[in-house]
Amino acid sequence: MFFPLIKKYIGLILFAWLCCNLFSGCATKKIKDLPYGAFAGLNSPQLNVFVPRQTMSEKMPVLIFIHGGNWNSGNKDSYGFYGRNFAKKKIVTVIPDYTLSPAASYEVMTKQVAATIVWVKTHIADYGGDPNDIFVTGHSAGGHLAALAVMNPKYGIDPKSIAGIILNDAAGLDINHYLIENPPTDSNDYLTTWTSDPNNWKAASPIYFLNNDTPPFMVYIGDKTYQSIKVANSRFLAALKPFQPQVKPIRLNKTHIPMVLQYFFPWSHRFDETIHFMKNK
Repeated sequence: MFFPLIKKYIGLILFAWLCCNLFSGCATKKIKDLPYGAFAGLNSPQLNVFVPRQTMSEKMPVLIFIHGGNWNSGNKDSYGFYGRNFAKKKIVTVIPDYTLSPAASYEVMTKQVAATIVWVKTHIADYGGDPNDIFVTGHSAGGHLAALAVMNPKYGIDPKSIAGIILNDAAGLDINHYLIENPPTDSNDYLTTWTSDPNNWKAASPIYFLNNDTPPFMVYIGDKTYQSIKVANSRFLAALKPFQPQVKPIRLNKTHIPMVLQYFFPWSHRFDETIHFMKNK
């Protein structure tokens, strides 16, 4: 299916997390394990907030990062490097956990991402963030969940309340197209994640919810990423063009996992690009 090599890179992510704790923790502060909502039959998920250690006189932009992992792996604590590096640049960064498959379907995951957004709008001012300047982003499966939570109206998020969506090698943007050609099985927990009902596949695909109210997009794609991601992004960008013709994807000569690991380096051009987008969306 999508990512048979995900677990191979867990050690690299943990190494990045350790190094970031050692070398960049002094400039930022992490507020960890804040509960953001309770869901029937599931443990209450939590989130981490990263802020500059120095108090700012003005409210700062907010970036909500949703981690990837094929919808069945990953956790918020592996991405401290991401939160710290953005916080060092005066971006309040929120990284939630969400319940993974097979304990949850994509729908539960998306509800939790939507609940994160609601929590941020309600509480982020307490951490120096501007509740009127919220962006959502995600890598891989996280890109799918971030986009779907904002774009599908069933999750209750007003798209006009989100300043922008940043996709980093996002998977599943047209999961309906993928699953029609590759029906889900128990492999990778896809049968639990997506169910066998094609109606769910369409409801899970952000591509079908593009309209004039969709927040501005910034899109990264790895030239060496999985073919399924290339296809889905191509279809998504074609569908986005009538609404946001100015969007040009930023293509990088990388495979899938390095698309997120590059944020370990605080001098990465991705920070400048993202902050420019946030200021000029």
